[in-house]
Amino acid sequence: MSSLTTRRTAAAVLAGALVGAAGWASTLSAAGSPYGSHEAKRPERPLRRAHAHNDYLHRRPLLDALDHGFTSIEADIHLVDGQLLVAHDPAEVDPERTLEALYLDPLAALVRKNHGTVHPGHRRPLNLLVDIKTQGAATYRELHRRLHPYRRMLSTYGGGRVRLGAVTPVVSGDRSARAPMEAQRTRYAFYDGRLPDLATPVSASFIPLISSNWTESFTWSGTGPFPRAERDKLHALVRSAHKRSQRMRFWGATDTPGPARDALWHELLAARVDHINTDDLDALETFLRTYDPESGGKGPRAV
Repeated sequence: MSSLTTRRTAAAVLAGALVGAAGWASTLSAAGSPYGSHEAKRPERPLRRAHAHNDYLHRRPLLDALDHGFTSIEADIHLVDGQLLVAHDPAEVDPERTLEALYLDPLAALVRKNHGTVHPGHRRPLNLLVDIKTQGAATYRELHRRLHPYRRMLSTYGGGRVRLGAVTPVVSGDRSARAPMEAQRTRYAFYDGRLPDLATPVSASFIPLISSNWTESFTWSGTGPFPRAERDKLHALVRSAHKRSQRMRFWGATDTPGPARDALWHELLAARVDHINTDDLDALETFLRTYDPESGGKGPRAV
């Protein structure tokens, strides 16, 4: 498929998404989406801490996570011939799997259907973590251009102030995206910080999220007792981020079903980590609805 054809397809999908009389399912059907539609299957509250790692690998990108109540979604992007294509590795890119087709257009339709929110009646923005896999500065500039038509549903920064929208894009991945983002007076995205940023004066208006590789800070992987010094470190990092109105996320922790993952999730919940990574949507939903008070659970077990 040529770049021109892809652009025309994306434009057609967006146009359909903005037709007020069209329902969510019919919008996707008209666009020829192979992924089906999103239905609010559960009356429970959305899962504040649930983060869909590598979300695009699920059978229905975005939609499966939303059906499980997730409020944070991760998509890897590659800049290829002027298009932002969603895939983990360069060999997996597909010109039909654009950021618009898999995420921005469906979200635009859903926000319109729900009168300004992603999850009906839930005003907290959806966190859309965009992980840049190609050269950061160039890819971010294209991302900024692509986000512009969707700005009415996005959290934005301008005039020194943040305006929260239904969706908050947060840029992660290649670090060279930071310079062009910091130079902007108006942004439709925010930056995913790292632990050293906790020691700088950069505010949550630029870095609302701090992410870190679990294995670079902790030796414990869920087996046996959590060393007291490491537990204290985890709680201290989260407290430091929260004092700055920043959220905390760790990647690289075990996600294999079993007692080790359960133990690690309990520690993350007890420390009030904001986003718990998983590829296992069913398991994390069950865990949070059982143990996370903010998701209707009874509270984490004693650790």
